[in-house]
Amino acid sequence: MRELDAVVVTEAVKEMCIEANLKLAHDVEEKIENSCNTEKSRLAKKILGQLVLNMQIAKENQIPICQDTGMAVFFVKVGQDLYINGNLTDAINEGVRKGYSEGYLRKSVVKDPILRVNTKDNTPAIIHYDIVDGEDLEILIAPKGFGSENMSKIFMLKPADGIEGIKEAVLSTVKEAGPNACPPFVVGVGIGGDFELAAKLSKKALTRNLDERSSLEHIKKLEDELLSEINKSGIGPAGLGGSTTALAVNIETYATHIAGMPVAVNMCCHVDRHVKRVL
Repeated sequence: MRELDAVVVTEAVKEMCIEANLKLAHDVEEKIENSCNTEKSRLAKKILGQLVLNMQIAKENQIPICQDTGMAVFFVKVGQDLYINGNLTDAINEGVRKGYSEGYLRKSVVKDPILRVNTKDNTPAIIHYDIVDGEDLEILIAPKGFGSENMSKIFMLKPADGIEGIKEAVLSTVKEAGPNACPPFVVGVGIGGDFELAAKLSKKALTRNLDERSSLEHIKKLEDELLSEINKSGIGPAGLGGSTTALAVNIETYATHIAGMPVAVNMCCHVDRHVKRVL
């Protein structure tokens, strides 16, 4: 049994909050840069160039890539042979509180969805836990802005809707999102499970390396087909036309009930933020 002090967790989370908001993962940066080189539309190329410049300025001057520094979402894997000395949820929230305050990041969380009073420290975070083998603590943060989050959808399809029903759900969501979700997008799709698990899968899909395709051949094929169709839509960067509407389509799946086929589509703008640490 390994012991880990909650103070260590808080410090790591604080650093991760700041890092995620100032610098994109290498695969996301590379996708945007490559798209700038391959885009044919003059206006779209100019917009992509501005996104590249924005990333460089954020990194060099240590300022947020986007003014919406998101709601802090965590995927946490806790080894069953690990003992946390302290309350893990409190430790994570304290790290968010410190990270968003000390990093001068925008505080966007309201305590009550109806009364709308800001908590002034971006807590509470949204935390998804999984118990796994081992004695490590893996923390994955994915701060999510709500320009794109608001354009996300869930569909409770019938099994008979099949692959074509899934495609229609994804493509209709992307089309409706248009410029409102700040393209070029990363599109996370969750298929299976139940109502809430499909949505969780779709968000987790956004944290997968954009160069990594599904290990399931039929899902990999679907990812490629959807990306191609989305980039033929003409929405383009900032919704002003071009062939770079999406950087990637990542799909995660899970077992489901014989009577259903839940499909969740989580839209993400080009600021697809995520940082992972193992403690």
